[in-house]
Amino acid sequence: MAKPKIIYRCTACGYESAKWNGKCPSCGSWNTLEEDVPLPTQAVGNNRRKPVDLSDKIQELEEVDTTADVRYHTGVGELDRVLGGGVVEGSIVLVGGDPGIGKSTLLTQLSANLSARGDKVLYVSGEESMRQIKLRATRLGADGSGFYVLAENDVSIIEERMLAIQPRAMVIDSIQTMYRTDISSAPGSVSQVRECAAHIMRLAKMNDCAVFLVGHVTKEGAIAGPRVLEHMVDAVLYFEGDRSSQYRLLRAVKNRFGSVNELGMFEMTGEGMREVTNASETLLSERAHDASGCVVMCAMEGTRPLLTDVQALVTPTVFGNPRRMSSGIEVGRLFLLLAVLEKRAALTLYNQDVYINIAGGMTLTEPAADLAVCAAVASSSRNLMLGPDWAVMGEVGLAGELRAVPHAERRLSECMRLGFQNVILPKSNLRGIRVPEGMNAIGAETLFDALKLLGIYNNPG
Repeated sequence: MAKPKIIYRCTACGYESAKWNGKCPSCGSWNTLEEDVPLPTQAVGNNRRKPVDLSDKIQELEEVDTTADVRYHTGVGELDRVLGGGVVEGSIVLVGGDPGIGKSTLLTQLSANLSARGDKVLYVSGEESMRQIKLRATRLGADGSGFYVLAENDVSIIEERMLAIQPRAMVIDSIQTMYRTDISSAPGSVSQVRECAAHIMRLAKMNDCAVFLVGHVTKEGAIAGPRVLEHMVDAVLYFEGDRSSQYRLLRAVKNRFGSVNELGMFEMTGEGMREVTNASETLLSERAHDASGCVVMCAMEGTRPLLTDVQALVTPTVFGNPRRMSSGIEVGRLFLLLAVLEKRAALTLYNQDVYINIAGGMTLTEPAADLAVCAAVASSSRNLMLGPDWAVMGEVGLAGELRAVPHAERRLSECMRLGFQNVILPKSNLRGIRVPEGMNAIGAETLFDALKLLGIYNNPG
């Protein structure tokens, strides 16, 4: 029997090579070429979709019926929010995250909720035994009715069991452990992950079964396996958070049925994932009220306003070059804002170490956080404490001007709800918006004006 030909395929761009290279010749990525075995001609032919008698026909766009409700709720409100309002029938959702972050726990809760209301759910695990799944489900309060479990790696057997019970939702934990017998490579290889995902995708679409795939992640935090896996699925969700912390953040980086800017927040407890519905209050619950360098700003995560605590620590450096470290904002953005503070507000920072932290493990990417970072740095540098009911928001330009932020009304309402009655924001935001009753919304045109209103006055001369 002839030895099967081996090729090396790049997991980032799909480039194929006859020999292994440390660097992909096509995309330039390092250590992404993995061994792969091409499918035999017969296997490829067997892999094609069989003709199916479908009632669907070609239609003009205006004739397509979109009135049918194809979404349903999972019983986990934060997950429904991230998915865009619920699960779409026949959709494929890829859930990634570090080991122990809570992926299996959340999907077990989802399965328990769906089965409790009468839907059939199939939970397939290639890593755990059925006894282990039962112990976790019992701890989470699942009664077991309509909740089917299967410990299997062979996709063909999974297909048989799925067609036999016709579940409304199915969980595959994890896709890297699945394999097809007509492919000679090991489970987790490029070809196995690609073909198993394609097979499961066809099953989901033909049977209107929503499928949740658990994906392992690499040390860089990306989904392990070929990049085509993320292109095939309908939604890609990532769990974020430190395993030593009780809070978990769920974000969507791809969603064909909703926004990718939504954020879900959970608290890991002994009874499973508890939804954090009032995230702003949770993030500010341990805020220091009597320390300089602490500023509150309202960030927007999709349609959700979140009050976050921006912290800064400025201390004289003992090194030749001052240190700049940040957790929660891009360090390049921090360099830019520090330069603006030195030039436009005459703060002496060239001989100071600057540390920035966004409390609660949050990551702020929007420019609306600029003014809060600048105010926190200035407050710590001058050792001046801000009022406990003050909040700031605004984008800072290189000339020191403040630029308007989107969704100003929703941000102000969230600030007022939690008792922050004094808010400084760009002056242009005050035109044409309704300020909540009892709130003192103050507009500022420049960074220096905002610092002066906060009591951090430093005449730039």
